[in-house]
Amino acid sequence: MTITQLNYVLAVAEHLNFTIAAEKCFVTQPTLSMQIQKLEEELEIRIFDRNKKPIQLTEVGKKIVEQAKSIVNEADRIKDIVEQQKGFIGGDFKIGIIPTIMPTLLPMFLKNFIRKYPKINLIVEEHTTDEIINRLQKGQLDAAIAATPLNESDLKEIVLYYEPFVGYFPAEFRNGLTELSPNDLNVNDILLLQDGHCFTNGILNICKASKLDQSQNFELTSGSFETLIGLANEGLGVTLLPYLHTLNLSENDKKNIIEFADPKPSREVSLIFPKNELKIHIVDALRQTISGVVKGAIAFQDIAIISPKLNR
Repeated sequence: MTITQLNYVLAVAEHLNFTIAAEKCFVTQPTLSMQIQKLEEELEIRIFDRNKKPIQLTEVGKKIVEQAKSIVNEADRIKDIVEQQKGFIGGDFKIGIIPTIMPTLLPMFLKNFIRKYPKINLIVEEHTTDEIINRLQKGQLDAAIAATPLNESDLKEIVLYYEPFVGYFPAEFRNGLTELSPNDLNVNDILLLQDGHCFTNGILNICKASKLDQSQNFELTSGSFETLIGLANEGLGVTLLPYLHTLNLSENDKKNIIEFADPKPSREVSLIFPKNELKIHIVDALRQTISGVVKGAIAFQDIAIISPKLNR
């Protein structure tokens, strides 16, 4: 049994296709198939059921794959230990960021990070929170940035910052409001992001509501804050925004911002990674860089953390 064979097994388990797995492993399909077959013969079991289309893991194969992940990770840790000992901070590092954080946070830290750590090839992907959890658990991401707490037992969270929600209320919706409280919000008046965004879950949690009133004249959701702001400006409703997103608004749009009274409803934004993360030195480099640039932008103290998971 070799680490190479286990890597081939993991590739086939991920893609459920020998040809694609071979491409990902940069070997020919016959070479990959032969090595997996040798492993199956050595263990005297079948890891994959090749009679099904697409191929599937056998019951014992599922257990072998889980153990193989641990073995391969621990083997990779040896390289990680050596690199840290040599003071080398580099190589590929794949990070996922949720859509409601990516547009504002990434421009704030990326240039500083790549200038300070030129040997790191940072691969940034945008995913929903559920996709991020799934990819971290499968080893398809090294780390992620998302709203927390997520309460996943196999993932570790390091808080980067706390970001308040703010109201976006054009003049016709203000009704004399100078600051907001959750009691001022009616979920059926708020323009929301599409289902699946944890930011939407946070808004619903603030409003103490889990669904829209289906009797209203229209139900309107969007995939971007820019669209929600545009719709609000057209008189179609109000919305809530993350504080950092308001920093780049036009001076005219900033007049529509209303902050919450203390304690301000806020989301906790964290760096998330598997508890057995191999590249902890890169995780720490990211944490330091992001914390440094955000510290000057957010100075709120009295906050109330809103869960990114919908309270039923």
